[in-house]
Amino acid sequence: MEIVYFLVIGAVVGWLAGQIVKGRGFGLLGNMVVGVVGAVLGGFLFRQLGLGSGDGLLGVLLVSLVGAIVLLAIVSVVKKA
Repeated sequence: MEIVYFLVIGAVVGWLAGQIVKGRGFGLLGNMVVGVVGAVLGGFLFRQLGLGSGDGLLGVLLVSLVGAIVLLAIVSVVKKA
């Protein structure tokens, strides 16, 4: 059941990050991928900065959202190059 929660949170975070960065989502599967990879990246970045990796649902969403936004920013820069 945890994998279902992980994928649902990934889809929501991916959609939110897409709305913030590009003004649109990426479809269900794309949102899940962006959200899940963003969650991993966000957790890594927050640990490297000495910050907590999110307590509770709101913390997890915030860390994942920050990671997804950073991921989309990196992809945008790479695509332009």
